[in-house]
Amino acid sequence: MTTSRDRSMTRSLDLTLTATTGNDYIPYLRKYLIAAHKLLGKRTALREMSVALIGDRTMSRLHQQFMGIPGPTDVLTFPLEMARGSPKNRALSGEVVIDVAEARRRGKSEGIAPKLEVLLYAIHGMLHLCGYDDQTDRAYRAMHRMEDHLLTKLGLGPAFHRTTHATGSRADSRGGKTGAIPNSQRRTIPHAPRGSRRR
Repeated sequence: MTTSRDRSMTRSLDLTLTATTGNDYIPYLRKYLIAAHKLLGKRTALREMSVALIGDRTMSRLHQQFMGIPGPTDVLTFPLEMARGSPKNRALSGEVVIDVAEARRRGKSEGIAPKLEVLLYAIHGMLHLCGYDDQTDRAYRAMHRMEDHLLTKLGLGPAFHRTTHATGSRADSRGGKTGAIPNSQRRTIPHAPRGSRRR
């Protein structure tokens, strides 16, 4: 297992990264998560965050233990300490657990670099710790807009954008205009019920 701790305290974020798999993603994640936290500014109370990169077996066990759902999932978020008087469920500290095997599978199927998929999961978890949720259509759209905003500001291009199908229904699809996330990719991200898939 590899552990990396960033004590630069940029915007007062103490970031710890551990990996049982995906060790090579740690420098990439550190760089972009510190920058994303800085971009969030006053929208976050988050001061400590740990990110654990794991495989399917461990994720399946955690998914069953904490959500009661068998099999792996992409990312789980655990708030550890909540900000006092916070109306939006903002955490002061929390942990984000990412299934690297799922990110590699998903990235491969979509033609997207696995490290970018892992970063998306980490940012998604960070936003959950900042009080964002995806349990209603409105909150779901707001959360994915913020993910797009952060990824664009980081120079990676948007991961989600709204499209309208012939039926007139809304879907969030994966796509982008710059480098890492190609425009040609169209991926619908399912809106899961509370307590299941954390995307």
